[in-house]
Amino acid sequence: MTITIEQPQFDAVAERKVPAGGDPAELVLDAGFVVPDANAFGNTFRNYDAESERKQTVEEFYRVNHTRQTHEFVSRMRAEYGRLDKTEMGIWDCIELLNEFIDDSDPDLDMPQIEHLLQTAEAIRKDYPDQDWLHLTGLIHDLGKVLLHPSFGELPQWAVVGDTFPVGCAYDESNVHFKYFKENPDYHNPKLNTKFGVYSEGCGLDNVLMSWGHDDYMYLVAKENKSTLPSAGLFIIRYHSFYPLHKHGAYMHLMNEEDKENLKWLHVFNKYDLYSKSNVRIDVEKVKPYYMSLIDKYFPNLWCV
Repeated sequence: MTITIEQPQFDAVAERKVPAGGDPAELVLDAGFVVPDANAFGNTFRNYDAESERKQTVEEFYRVNHTRQTHEFVSRMRAEYGRLDKTEMGIWDCIELLNEFIDDSDPDLDMPQIEHLLQTAEAIRKDYPDQDWLHLTGLIHDLGKVLLHPSFGELPQWAVVGDTFPVGCAYDESNVHFKYFKENPDYHNPKLNTKFGVYSEGCGLDNVLMSWGHDDYMYLVAKENKSTLPSAGLFIIRYHSFYPLHKHGAYMHLMNEEDKENLKWLHVFNKYDLYSKSNVRIDVEKVKPYYMSLIDKYFPNLWCV
């Protein structure tokens, strides 16, 4: 199947501005998406120092995450879950499982995950009506969080959610709560704590082990189930939580040319992933038929997870 991707005007999309006659507290992307000035708690987005009811939960999450996400742990998880032998389940059934969970790493929202998936997908659909692969990517990008469910091993939150980062090389200081990496045994391993570690310059992110969680798991599921999503869609799924890269430009020495092209789409996607978080509810039954048609289009085979 051939998929043609129309390249967006990235510079224009990236620009934010106050709409004419609008509230200066609201920003808007050139594509039309209104960017709120504050998250659901009245703070700026991804503000890990702001005093809120989420601060202590989020920081404790990253303390455990940064301590336990080692190269050995990630290798073991990839080997186990890469077999995709847990169950056979429809994509929408997996989406509904997410009603049970709230992401402990997220300082911006404490609503069930299905709400975030639909908010992201619908915001993208409005601004990119012809890029249906991007709509579906928005819907399923966090679907790997089913790892929290008993049917998928009931992994702890530190092994499922949160910002991601490469393991097997030095941890960049742009990582959230970097200080806790000093408790990770890899931090003190001379084979794993240099700039390149076990990798080489320009090796390509496909050859890099990322901290284990929903991003990498969903990427494996989509790839092994022979999804026809374009490479940009798979890239978004695997790296949408890789904030050190797409926000701070860290680890770019590991990227190849294809990664750099796909990163442009990730920058577009990230705005909708982050800024669509709100208390606005989506009518699930109204939009479900559209997304079911995309699931049939891009996941023609039985879904094994």
